[in-house]
Amino acid sequence: MPLVAGRAAAFSAEELTVKRPLLSTFGRSGKMASEDITKLVESLAKTKVGGGQLSFKGQSLKLNTAEDAEEVIKQIEEFDGLEALRLEGNTVGVEAAKVIAKALEKKSELKRCHWSDMFTGRLRSEIPPALISLGDALITAGAQLVELDLSDNAFGPDGVRGFEALLKSPACYTLQELKLNNCGMGIGGGKILAAALKDCHRKSSAQGKPLALKIFVAGRNRLENDGATALAEAFGIIGTLEEVHMPQNGINHPGITALAQAFAINPLLKVINLNDNTFTEKGAVAMAETLKALRQIEVINFGDCLVRSKGAVAIADAVKEGLHKLKELNLSFCEIKRDAALTVAEAVEDKTELEKLDLNGNCLGEEVCEQLHEILEGFNMASVLGSLSDDEGEEEDEDEEEDEEEEEEEEEQKQLEERGAEEQESLTPKKIIDSQASTPVPSPPVDVATFLAFPSPEKLLRLGPKCSVLIAQQTDTSDVEKVVATLLRISSVFKDEASVKTAVHETTDALMKKAFSSATFNSDAFITNLLVHMGLLKSEEKIKTVPSLYGILMTLNHMVQQDYFPKSLAPVLSAFVTKPNRALDSCSFARHMLLQTLHQL
Repeated sequence: MPLVAGRAAAFSAEELTVKRPLLSTFGRSGKMASEDITKLVESLAKTKVGGGQLSFKGQSLKLNTAEDAEEVIKQIEEFDGLEALRLEGNTVGVEAAKVIAKALEKKSELKRCHWSDMFTGRLRSEIPPALISLGDALITAGAQLVELDLSDNAFGPDGVRGFEALLKSPACYTLQELKLNNCGMGIGGGKILAAALKDCHRKSSAQGKPLALKIFVAGRNRLENDGATALAEAFGIIGTLEEVHMPQNGINHPGITALAQAFAINPLLKVINLNDNTFTEKGAVAMAETLKALRQIEVINFGDCLVRSKGAVAIADAVKEGLHKLKELNLSFCEIKRDAALTVAEAVEDKTELEKLDLNGNCLGEEVCEQLHEILEGFNMASVLGSLSDDEGEEEDEDEEEDEEEEEEEEEQKQLEERGAEEQESLTPKKIIDSQASTPVPSPPVDVATFLAFPSPEKLLRLGPKCSVLIAQQTDTSDVEKVVATLLRISSVFKDEASVKTAVHETTDALMKKAFSSATFNSDAFITNLLVHMGLLKSEEKIKTVPSLYGILMTLNHMVQQDYFPKSLAPVLSAFVTKPNRALDSCSFARHMLLQTLHQL
């Protein structure tokens, strides 16, 4: 069954239950009824025109065929001096994109393409050719873009290929704003994007006018360390960035450190938004060093980034030494303790431009919260301190942070050794390995118990080609709780990387096929238990929920398409995944993919 992309549509449980077609305006042929054409014309009558801008924003136009797009094309063709085209909030198919592209081939003055959220309900396979058509038209027209916004189009890594040629072309040598928020690019898409930006900079530099990108937005894209590191290399080459927004990307300290090094070569930076990634002390210290070199910074958003106390002190030192234009500092929900928080407050004493200091959700306690107010009142800056209503209270164990960081470092080192050991084993004779104490020896073979106790993508792959059979054999599928626990552990290591994704899918299939085919397996109890552990259904017992829903949502997206999955469970799953939930909101791409797939069942 093909995957579907587009924005995370708010389907109701009722709509999903009755399986109402997504593009209900059209029949199987894709042609519109006469009354729908009337509605389209009425909608187009509301089109906003002015200041060189033609806007179809938010009109919910369903443009499948050339016929559907006739009115849109007409307005584009008749618009002299078109500088900005807004297509947000509509849905454009391949055929419609081709004819719209034809109309754009003569619009050489086009500078701004506001094309976010314009593939709602489209198959993933439809989006790249549609983007290629539109991009080729801009190249043919000789347009010189200033802004390209493709946010909220869940096109995944393949979608980046759809506008890769455009990014490398002269049409983007003048690009100043690139917005790709919530597109599900993944590591692969991030690497493709980075390569395209470097190519654009190289070619434009050869023409004497190097790419001078100012604003880059790519939140909620699961870029992780590898994707962020690839983009960091591009940022370091470009050197003209003023705003970087990359929240919720699963970036850890190696990726953060790479970005910090790149930011240091972008002296015009004003806004850095890396909210909801994972700095730890290493990443925070690296970023603090970069901040000392930047003079134009106005907004720092490191909220929910686990900078912890040592990282917060390092950032405070950077703030104290300079950053006189600072307007906003967000260090909320970062596990910062009392002394570090007070150090941060003291560091903003002479920041006359400061409008907001956010330290909410840390581990301070009532007394420290009062002290913060007193310190800022002393600077005549009490109004800048944000709410502290979600403070976690003072923690007694002062050594806990160091212990946690040591454990993280040990785990990272262990993983590095596991990767390196296999390479060493194949490249180095055994007698040399034995004689060199500094050389890591091969790790012992991984068994199912080790993987389930401490899951990681590497361990799953090291189980070998029979991993799916082994895990299914060693799981008691008559016990619903054990099946759910095993499924969650398998899905927790899900990555967009092909080998890992395949291993997760095959292991899931073996386990769940065995479970659902058993006469004693209670499928209703299974879905209930799973929803509880996902935090989507409340339980009377205290149940520890999974820290991230991304892996299980992507795994479920595969599961529900298989023959072994009971279709009777689809409406239940749809109803709960549709409900508002903070954990689901942070995985909007995966949530949307699952909902679209369920809708097609």
